[in-house]
Amino acid sequence: MFGFSDPRPDLIAALEKGGYRVTTPRRAIASLLEQKHEGFSVEALSDELPSVGRATVYRTIKLLHAAGVVCKLAMLNGSHKYSLCGVGHHHHHTVCVECGAVEEFRVDAVERLIRQISEDISGEIVSHRLELYVNCGACPANGD
Repeated sequence: MFGFSDPRPDLIAALEKGGYRVTTPRRAIASLLEQKHEGFSVEALSDELPSVGRATVYRTIKLLHAAGVVCKLAMLNGSHKYSLCGVGHHHHHTVCVECGAVEEFRVDAVERLIRQISEDISGEIVSHRLELYVNCGACPANGD
């Protein structure tokens, strides 16, 4: 789920822009992803697409991640979840440790802090990411 109303990415356009063929399996993957409003694992995605080879699902997610339209999130247990990225902005994520819901957020204070930190360290910060692990308010595991 997106924490704000920025548009969702055009997955097919991202593949085409990267010079990749838009095959029937890739269309099936994009179609399923467009229905996702929470984080997902590649394994679960592959299970939902039995007609698409597991390797194709993994490769396509890797391509979409490289294109910047799918975000890769490290989970506390060492596994990864993915989510569609909002278009046209830098953002961070909250991830519910109970149900796996993913939301994007932007806070100017985080970006100001990164700029301040960059003044106090040697070298140039070329990227950063921030995931906050939460117990979401909507999670059935929290008694709501």
